[in-house]
Amino acid sequence: MKPLSKQLLWASVPVALALAACTGQPEAAKKNHYEVKVGKEVVKTDYVVPGPTDVLGHENADLIVYGGRLLNDTKRLLPNNVGASMNCNSCHIANGKEQKGAPYINSYFTYPKKMPRAGKVVDLQMRINGCFQRSMNGKPLDVNSKEMHAMIAYMAWLSEGLPKGADIQMDVGGKINESLVPNPERGKQLYAQQCVTCHGDNGQGLKDARGNNVFPPLWGDESFNIGAGMARTYKAAAFIRDNMPMSVQKNGAWGQGGVLSDQDAVDIAEYFTHQPRPDFAGKVKDWPEGKKPKDARY
Repeated sequence: MKPLSKQLLWASVPVALALAACTGQPEAAKKNHYEVKVGKEVVKTDYVVPGPTDVLGHENADLIVYGGRLLNDTKRLLPNNVGASMNCNSCHIANGKEQKGAPYINSYFTYPKKMPRAGKVVDLQMRINGCFQRSMNGKPLDVNSKEMHAMIAYMAWLSEGLPKGADIQMDVGGKINESLVPNPERGKQLYAQQCVTCHGDNGQGLKDARGNNVFPPLWGDESFNIGAGMARTYKAAAFIRDNMPMSVQKNGAWGQGGVLSDQDAVDIAEYFTHQPRPDFAGKVKDWPEGKKPKDARY
């Protein structure tokens, strides 16, 4: 038998090697830089999405922070306007700052614009209230309320200092091959493998011990209604392909590691979008000029 001193020496080698591997200084996370265009002209090459501390000292800081809180915790803070167990940021990833995650980055300069579903020009307040009525199955905000002003202030802050008409060149996602034929039975199997941990066996989502939303329900009485964009197969498929499963990735950003193929996403979306969910009375006014998408549920 080796002397105790030698046993301890050899036993310490793996620990020493492990410690040596950890002594290097970690690299600081690198922020993405984006081009900004007005029309075809590049007006900025180093736009960086603002972080939480960048609002400190801003003359409108309180309102901007309040807007961010409302978007992130909508159900709890605005219970009279939100019927579903949803928050704005249930569908707008990382406080609306993540590429491919339905970001708010360009929202302030994108509206007003004509929307095919409405058949008319829609401003940002109308767009936000459309989400309250559809995605959150609730009631619109008073456009002159502090809450509406706060949400607008937050979105304006994300593109602050840029010229009118600026378009930050960030991949907002939302595109998928709509010629793919959905297979809901395969989607049901994939849902069980990839989605059920967060969204539940019956699409009920997940709440914390206080009853606050953690992960949103994908169907049922507490989910988004039939008039929401996420109730459409291909629109939902593009989002989940780009951002789900949130806790798993093979590479890239959180939830953006290419776990699901286009076909996987289409199959899963076809499965969960066709589960029972609330109706939307205003659907009769949608697409008044025709050209209704083929995946509309009504």
